[in-house]
Amino acid sequence: MNPAPLPSGTTRRRVELRLRKPWFAWGARPTVTVDGVGNPAQWGTGTWALPDGRAVEFGVYGINRGWRFGAASVRVEAAAAGAGAVLEYRAGLLPFGRGTLVVAPR
Repeated sequence: MNPAPLPSGTTRRRVELRLRKPWFAWGARPTVTVDGVGNPAQWGTGTWALPDGRAVEFGVYGINRGWRFGAASVRVEAAAAGAGAVLEYRAGLLPFGRGTLVVAPR
């Protein structure tokens, strides 16, 4: 029998995510993926809980009425997330192509 999962907010692995809104984002919203599972987000700064004990693939892309742009991803190691990593996302300069997602200095 597996133990019940911990309630939300009890994880010690959180990362800060800074989503910079591009100039062309009229009505576009960001989507954050953790190991391929998409979650709606908002532009600005927020924190995300990550699964304990393993590295995860963290990704971000913008979407506007089915039009997807600025996809970027980075692998976040367990040690970095435990130390309170800060991730910073920027879409490309134009409304097509890739964006950048980097682990920023704290």
